[in-house]
Amino acid sequence: MDEITQLAANLGKHLKALDEQVTTAESCTGGGIAEAITRISGSSAWFEAGYVTYSNRQKLLQLEVPDELFSTVGAVSREVVEAMVRGAQAHSGAQFAVAVSGVAGPDGGSIDKPVGTVWLAWGNGGTLISERRQFDGNRDDVRRQTVKAALEGLIALARTEIPTQG
Repeated sequence: MDEITQLAANLGKHLKALDEQVTTAESCTGGGIAEAITRISGSSAWFEAGYVTYSNRQKLLQLEVPDELFSTVGAVSREVVEAMVRGAQAHSGAQFAVAVSGVAGPDGGSIDKPVGTVWLAWGNGGTLISERRQFDGNRDDVRRQTVKAALEGLIALARTEIPTQG
């Protein structure tokens, strides 16, 4: 079992223990996070929905990301991925969510957002966490590292929800 599949299985274990579900809102990964999750047999018990919103138009239509964000901060930004998380949670009803938007390359980078720049956000109801990452490598490398980071963040968030046994 490869590392991403192991992470997805680990996420499922935590979400099943919590009796919670997760949703994904993806841009640069093109559904890769949802694909990793649905590799796991029985994931329908804890995976609610996946949104692949590659264009800004679809981020607006499917996830209700405010249109003005694209002209003010751009699609690859904290504000957009946080809005994507909130939209995915609202539309799916899932407690847990992850959103990603980035520049996978090889084109599309800028001085402020070079190739490999990815914003990720995770939510579990009241909590919303976001971070900017800079990944190295080619397009496939950036996408794979983004999927891995997305799953790791979801696991960390789910672990904070599990009461400790004493």
